[in-house]
Amino acid sequence: MVTESGGDGGDGRAELLRYLREARAALVWKVEGLSEYDARRPLTPTGTNLLGLVKHAAGIEIGYLGEVFGRPFPEELPWLGVDAEPNADMWVRAEESREAVTGLYRRACAHADATLAELPPGTVGRVPWWPPERAALTLRHAAVRVIADTHRHAGQADVLRELIDGAVGLGPGNPALAPGDPAWWRAYRERVERAAREAAARPGPGV
Repeated sequence: MVTESGGDGGDGRAELLRYLREARAALVWKVEGLSEYDARRPLTPTGTNLLGLVKHAAGIEIGYLGEVFGRPFPEELPWLGVDAEPNADMWVRAEESREAVTGLYRRACAHADATLAELPPGTVGRVPWWPPERAALTLRHAAVRVIADTHRHAGQADVLRELIDGAVGLGPGNPALAPGDPAWWRAYRERVERAAREAAARPGPGV
């Protein structure tokens, strides 16, 4: 998805980039092949939606692996501004195309990769939206934070996509699940449901 940076010189950057790129690719795959409605519709009471997760992830890359280290993103993004409404980065307006959001994410990732390629992992930046007394962090710390955040959202997206059309896993051909045909999975789910009901029916401690 993103062009490869140079070698890490033994300082761990290659490994950080590998895990980050795996999460990025999984997240983008979750919006592929869906209708406009399914890519955008809220699937939880708090409005979580697939394309909104991609939009949010772009802001995370731009912030922690750009702005924090004095490398501002060259595009103005009103939904990241100080006057933006709450959760403006977590959903996509009707006039914003899917291609615009995924394209922005790719550019944000390339911008972040350039930061990782050009600065030593021990470089210290400052997070302007954190309390001043703990705003300093290293590039390595920032990269780990972005990896954790992206994998978290890729996991959310995995569940959302399964609810829509049953597609699961890290990407095409890599379901990351136990082998089994639809009949096996139906039987498995029924077994899990049965165990849950049986546990709920048992007397609790002291009863």
